[in-house]
Amino acid sequence: MELTGSQIVMEVLKENGVDTVFGYPGGTILNIYDALCDYKDSIKHYLTSHEQGAAHAADGYARATGKVGVCFATSGPGATNLVTGIATAYMDSVPLVAITANVALPLLGKDTFQEVDIAGITMPITKHGYIVKDVKDLADILRKAFAIARSGRPGPVLVDITKDVTANKAEFVPGKPLEIPQKRNYSDKDIERAVELINKSKKPYIYAGGGVGIAAASKELKEFAHKIDAPVCDTLMGKGGFDGRDPLYTGMIGMHGTKASNFGVSQCDLLIALGARFSDRVIGNAKKFASKAKILHIDIDPAEINKNIKCSASVVGDLKEILTLLNLKIEQKNNEEWRKTIDDLKEKYPLDYDRESLTCPYVIEELYKLTDGDAIITTDVGQHQMWAAQYYKYKEPRSFISSGGLGTMGYGLGAAIGAKVGRPDKKVINIAGDGCFRMNMNELLTASSHNIPIIQVVINNSVLGMVRQWQTLFYNKRYSNTILSDKADYCKLAEAMGCKARRISSKEEVDDAINYALNLNEPVLLEVVIDKDEKVFPMVPAGAPISEAFDEKDMDNK
Repeated sequence: MELTGSQIVMEVLKENGVDTVFGYPGGTILNIYDALCDYKDSIKHYLTSHEQGAAHAADGYARATGKVGVCFATSGPGATNLVTGIATAYMDSVPLVAITANVALPLLGKDTFQEVDIAGITMPITKHGYIVKDVKDLADILRKAFAIARSGRPGPVLVDITKDVTANKAEFVPGKPLEIPQKRNYSDKDIERAVELINKSKKPYIYAGGGVGIAAASKELKEFAHKIDAPVCDTLMGKGGFDGRDPLYTGMIGMHGTKASNFGVSQCDLLIALGARFSDRVIGNAKKFASKAKILHIDIDPAEINKNIKCSASVVGDLKEILTLLNLKIEQKNNEEWRKTIDDLKEKYPLDYDRESLTCPYVIEELYKLTDGDAIITTDVGQHQMWAAQYYKYKEPRSFISSGGLGTMGYGLGAAIGAKVGRPDKKVINIAGDGCFRMNMNELLTASSHNIPIIQVVINNSVLGMVRQWQTLFYNKRYSNTILSDKADYCKLAEAMGCKARRISSKEEVDDAINYALNLNEPVLLEVVIDKDEKVFPMVPAGAPISEAFDEKDMDNK
């Protein structure tokens, strides 16, 4: 059958199971938006307040569901407004297809109104980018885009379509989603070496990254951890890959990880890295990281092997498949003495905070209690993000959604909207600082106009909290441009944008406000007023060994 380019876009979206798109229309993409009218029963479009919000919503949708997220934008500033969202998805391995429309082919390269080379701009932050100049190529390119986005190590793909291609017609032959066959990159010898290291180890430690959730390998990880009787720490991206309530769990590792995890990894004789990339925020001083241990690295991306940390052995491939193999081959171990060492660290160095005042950790613990740990938590970036990672116990993958690699302030609200659209069965709560919330709070309009019942928590300390913490500890308390001197009333702003709102100024108000929000089937903002000098501990200074993690008590004892 003969279809326009815009109809072909819709048909390939349907082929790939896409029923949700986030975006913002404009001149060059009008043909695609016009075609949406005829597909509104099968493809729901969510108009966001800004294209960056659309990218973050598609990202949050992908992280919450495991499906490929899709966003639309027009040429020029519409396309460039997607860039931060695309980079966020790239850094955290999120499957995303961003579809933009450009000026007509005869006008390309002539500085035409609203023309940018968006494929060139996004080349370093996508798995692949396409410019479609012939309608006959459109269907195949879109199919390839989806296959690339979800295959191997997932990531974003950009498809830029000239406006004339969206209007031109071509013969369309219905097809099925493309699958890119995954080559087996590991050998039997790799598996044998891994088994040998594990069986010989007396003090193994598991370091679980975001790849556990992406590979849907949490069940296999649980079996693996209990079979080798090893403690488990996770990264920010790895939250929920291993049940945070399990006795073997020791908390997050790295700059704001627990002392138990940081000290334990520094004492182990084998560190098993699963779907993790040895980020600088995890390893601190690379030369002193896990210096007593051999390192076994299992990851789907061969580029990550020996990139940041030299390993003793590696297995490159699908984590679920490899863990299944290992579970069949490894011995059942009992590391009672090693586990006692780690349990003693957990007991000696628990996470703690001021129990007398209204604090963010207290609010997060109450959120956990009142949701029974069954909510999806999204965050922005900063102190509140670290507290959310520390104090909420994540039981399953895809329940913690945050910008890890890029550290994108303003990410969380759009991501929460996408997560709620993708998982309407779940309560979705975005935790943001006031500095982050100011950046993209216009997306409350998206939530209210579509009646997407998210809960937006604003931790208001009237400062850029994490930057101020660094200024306090390392810059002699010179608070250059980190005090937010605006007089914004966030509750009134939320109400003006069609949302309900409550302000929390004392501990006594917390539970009632949270229950109000949880029982309200519409978007609501909770503003929590805390002290400007609350700090996230433990902490490892940038570039220091993680074995030098310190907290407030350590500072008081100096």
